Amino acid sequence: MTERVVGIGAGAKELATEDMILNIGPQHPSTHGVLRLRLTLDGERIATAEPIVGYMHRGAEKLFEVRDYRQIIMLANRHDWLSAFANELGVVLAAERMLGMEPPVRAVWARTLLAELNRVLNHLMFLGSYPLEMGAMTPIFYAFDERERIQAIMEEISGGRMHYMFNRVGGLKEDLPYGWLDRVSQTVAEVRAKIPDIENLILDNEIFLARTRGVGVLTREQIMQYGVSGPIARASGVDVDLRRDQPYLAYPELPVRVVTRTAGDCHARFEVLLEQVKVSLDLADACVDRLRSLPRGPINQRLPKVLKVPEGHTYAWTENPLGINGYYLVSKGDKTPWRLKLRSASYGNIQVLREMLPGHLVSDMVAILGSMFFVVGDIDK
Repeated sequence: MTERVVGIGAGAKELATEDMILNIGPQHPSTHGVLRLRLTLDGERIATAEPIVGYMHRGAEKLFEVRDYRQIIMLANRHDWLSAFANELGVVLAAERMLGMEPPVRAVWARTLLAELNRVLNHLMFLGSYPLEMGAMTPIFYAFDERERIQAIMEEISGGRMHYMFNRVGGLKEDLPYGWLDRVSQTVAEVRAKIPDIENLILDNEIFLARTRGVGVLTREQIMQYGVSGPIARASGVDVDLRRDQPYLAYPELPVRVVTRTAGDCHARFEVLLEQVKVSLDLADACVDRLRSLPRGPINQRLPKVLKVPEGHTYAWTENPLGINGYYLVSKGDKTPWRLKLRSASYGNIQVLREMLPGHLVSDMVAILGSMFFVVGDIDK
């Protein structure tokens, strides 16, 4: 029998150790679906992190090339299933720009209203699900109660709960139902009255503060390097919002207040999302007031049975709820695009995890992931 003494005394050799490789996902509850993270751990601390994407890839950009401009809208609204109306906008704005087409004023204001209601729907989902991931169950019931109110009016106007298919090249599918604007005003008021309940429930909760303040700090330099956009960028002091900086739809006539924070941590990102809900509700009220003052008129342009977009190319980007969403459209004059490249918000935002996660504990990973507000379909396209 041989006795060995290891690691005692100044001259003893240390045991060779290896870092642990840990796969989080692609079916982990905290990854919102099929996102996979390959972590290298030093004890319980993350040494390196590599996001591995593509498990939901369905080739949307190639499918765009064999669909006409009406069918593309159906494909476009599905990559970020929480922001379907906003996804549709980029496609129709790009096609209208190539056609030199101006949609009716009524359609412009109705689109803006629906885009802001869709933004509230998106943000309420994350305001409820983020605390849930860290063990707080109650906020999701509050958030989903308010989501249901807005879902009802979106479903009334479009017939769809998630995938609205309400945009058309040249305007909207049909006019607003009788009395619908009154129901929107009532719903917006009800949701606005309930937002303080969500805020008081979670924002200054001592457990929530301990899990989020100073955790997952994202610097301005990292944002610029990785092309991070939307609420995540604004929480780190990047004062960029296309609704104000390169306005489209009716935003040039609206007082868009851009919400920013400087801390850049998980708590700041949650704060920005919560404050943006209030801004969107105010913008929705402004749109309703303007629509009430407009005379009755068309909601869309008459289109030929086969719509062909002239030869050329353009890039249309919009301020989606999760960040900048862009479509690069190239046409050869056919009824289908020659190329339609999608720049989705979540894809750019999630890449910065390789910079954010190292140095944090595994227990902080869930808090950081949840604060990035991504949709896996928006990453994989």
